[in-house]
Amino acid sequence: MPEMIQVGPIQINFLRSKHDTGGGLDLFEATVPAGSGMPVPHHHRDWEETIYGLEGTLAVTVDGARHNVGAGEVLFIPRGAVHAFVNDTAKTSKMLCVLTPGVLGPEFFREMAVLLKDGAPDPAKMGAVMKRHGLIPAPLAPRA
Repeated sequence: MPEMIQVGPIQINFLRSKHDTGGGLDLFEATVPAGSGMPVPHHHRDWEETIYGLEGTLAVTVDGARHNVGAGEVLFIPRGAVHAFVNDTAKTSKMLCVLTPGVLGPEFFREMAVLLKDGAPDPAKMGAVMKRHGLIPAPLAPRA
């Protein structure tokens, strides 16, 4: 069953997870209001991420290069590539994210939602949650 998780201003609709795909993939929609995003550059040690634009445009920076992902466009982010995203437009954007293999699950987003519910989180706590779930905040070494 889909699970809606509010992570700060971003709404995550978890459609399929590692739990019901046998670790094959995680699949979720992210609705990103204007002016918001995942500003913490990071990389994943254990999975690739594919972003498919559904609505609006998101600016995704991968290893220092900016990619504008609009509706119908696809961006593949290999494991180890340092990346972040922001909606720097005036309209809400939506993307579909596929993580392969499925090792993240909705647990990461649930924990981040708790940290962000009262405003700006403690960066150390946020970093600890990220690392525990396999998201490595930059400036740790990206892929070689």
